[in-house]
Amino acid sequence: MAVPDISVAPYWELTFDADGDVDGAERDRLLAGVERREVRDLIVFAHGWNNDRSGATRLYSSFFAPVPRLAPAARIGYVGVVWPSMRFCDEPIPDFPRSTAAGPVPSAALDKDTRKALRDTFPGRAAVVDALARMLDGPAREPAALEEFGRLVRRLVEGVSPGPWARFAADTVTEGVPQREPAMFARPAAEVCAEFAGALAGLGDPGGQRSFTLPNPWDGAKELLRQATYYTMKRRAGTVGERGLGPVVGRLAQAAPGVRVHLVGHSFGGRLVSFALSGLPEGVRTVKSVTLLQGAFSHYAFAPRLPGDPRAGGVLRGRERRVDGPLVCCYSRFDTALGTLYPLASRMADDDRSVLGLDVGALLGTAWGAMGHDGVQAVPGTRACTLSAALAAPFPASGCVNVDAAEVVRRGGPPCGAHSDIVHPELARVVLTAGRVR
Repeated sequence: MAVPDISVAPYWELTFDADGDVDGAERDRLLAGVERREVRDLIVFAHGWNNDRSGATRLYSSFFAPVPRLAPAARIGYVGVVWPSMRFCDEPIPDFPRSTAAGPVPSAALDKDTRKALRDTFPGRAAVVDALARMLDGPAREPAALEEFGRLVRRLVEGVSPGPWARFAADTVTEGVPQREPAMFARPAAEVCAEFAGALAGLGDPGGQRSFTLPNPWDGAKELLRQATYYTMKRRAGTVGERGLGPVVGRLAQAAPGVRVHLVGHSFGGRLVSFALSGLPEGVRTVKSVTLLQGAFSHYAFAPRLPGDPRAGGVLRGRERRVDGPLVCCYSRFDTALGTLYPLASRMADDDRSVLGLDVGALLGTAWGAMGHDGVQAVPGTRACTLSAALAAPFPASGCVNVDAAEVVRRGGPPCGAHSDIVHPELARVVLTAGRVR
């Protein structure tokens, strides 16, 4: 395969399938190339919601572009992880062309690029995708038709319920409580869609001048499809990280023991690189830093215990100790995907069922919060700072560090806000500073 047109060199790609199996030829080229090019620091970046290789490569090229100028004396290599995820094409991405982000205002219908992405992501289910598209394209329907829509969504994502990879979908685990299918698939679709419609109405009315008219539940139908798809991507990110990327980093440690690895992940890519820590072979200390950019998984994922439930903890508890350096979580309050839609979807999926005893007012604000909205939570010793402060002094040598990146991560329209506003030289500097790349 030809090397893609990218702003930095040397650059390699690692492609994984949905089960975490890596392209062997790409892996072998990386292992041989790192040693031959005398790379000292290797930055490995995993994308989030991209629906093709070209979109991921554009992200990597843009993000990596300032790095050679920021660290001119460093011997840096770059890796772009490509894994089978998808993004609804109506989600705006700042600074990316319209072919990558269809537009700033989502419609109720499925555009042709999103239809294609769904067909590619769920092979063999084109007829289901087409049926869902027809229902979304049509005029407003009765609530009874929403139940058929919900049935089709469940059929599209069959396999997200418990099975061999169920643990890869969990962000928190409770002793003695088995994983089960997301609650959003067990509840009446009309109820779930009505809740999503209400949340979307709030995002579209930032001034707070809401109408007293109840939102049409059909306004939330597309969001049910979006969130069901994301649930599949969430599980897949864990699988690819633990079964795929973690073992590859282990192989790299054997082939080139002097190379320092720095893992970077955006959105579900943050979940992927975090699960890679679970897949590292015992004793491997080659990962020198982890940087999470708007991580789309629970802020309790690394917690030894969840507040209010001594039986429950994060699925990645203690994994930050496998990093021979800091685990940095960049977050922003302008990320509405993680600040509003993620916690609502997580509550509907019942991901954090162990904290259901908390009062209702705390549910959306605390129990189902995301890394990219308020940082790592309930991990003793976690430090916190602003982006400016983080770049003015060295990072701690170990442990979790929350960085409020709202100074730069602030642009983007509904429904996702600033979720993908991550291409900034300041964030590239965070990666270099966290890893002590000089």
